[in-house]
Parts: sequence; C-alpha cells; structure tokens
Amino acid sequence: MATNQTSRPTAQGPQLSSTELAAWRGFLRTHHEMIASLDRELERRHGLPLTSYEVLLQIADSPTGTLRMSDIAERVLLSRSGLTRLIDRLERDGLVRRRTCPSDLRGQNAELTERGREVFADARTTHLAGVRRHFLERFDEHELETLGGLWARFGDVAGAC
Repeated sequence: MATNQTSRPTAQGPQLSSTELAAWRGFLRTHHEMIASLDRELERRHGLPLTSYEVLLQIADSPTGTLRMSDIAERVLLSRSGLTRLIDRLERDGLVRRRTCPSDLRGQNAELTERGREVFADARTTHLAGVRRHFLERFDEHELETLGGLWARFGDVAGAC
C-alpha cells in the first residue's frame, strides 16, 4: 500500500492517507448502501431477501439447473449451516427442492421448482433494474470499462446478476 508524507506510524504501521481513507470508506459505504437498497427492493416486491435471491441465482445459472449444497455455500459465502437454514426456508416456500447427489449419496443437490423459476425470473427483473438505477447509471461507458478493469485486479469477479 502506498503512503504519503501525511501518514503517521502507529503500532500496526502507517495510518491511511486521507486519499486512501476516502477510497476505502467510500467503497464500504457504497457497498453497504447498494446491498441494503437491493435487499429492500427484493423484499418489498417479491418477499425475497437478497441472500435468497443469490442462492436462486446460483442454482438457476448452473448448467444443469442443480447445484451441490457445498458449492452453493462456497459461491454465496455462507457457512454450510447458514445455507442449510436458508435452503430450509426456500424449500418451505416451494422455491427449491433437495435431491440426493447421484455421484455422492452423502451429498445433496438443490434445484429450483417451477414456482422457484417464476419467482426468480420476476425477482431478477427487479434486481437488474436496481443494479442499473443504483449503480450503473452513475457512470458512462468509459468509466464502467475502467471500473471493470480495476475490479479485475481482485481476481475473477465476473458473474451473473
């Protein structure tokens, strides 16, 4: 991390410069506000929290239309127990069903039900409109290309919405 003359050493090392601090805090604040806005919209219009939407997205976008529970947990950054509770709710709401994994009878797969596909399709429209309204429309095409290039420094961030 680059520092400048205004950085002061602390027990843990130099403090962040005002530029670094503004960039970091801006990222955190923007991320928090975007996630909160998208979550509220999905909840209000579809009764579906953003975390549930993310799980449905991973299943819907899988090549086979089904995913192992462990793969879903890894992709949405949930613990296995947290995912189990979330899948329990989605199953209770009729949006997903569990199946025994054919290649490993100890594992379970989750797949969307017909109702789950319908709810997800409606929610995706709301989600994408929110992503555009709250984030993408604030930038021109050149800025979006630059931003995409900057995010690429952190590894594979490409994925569906």
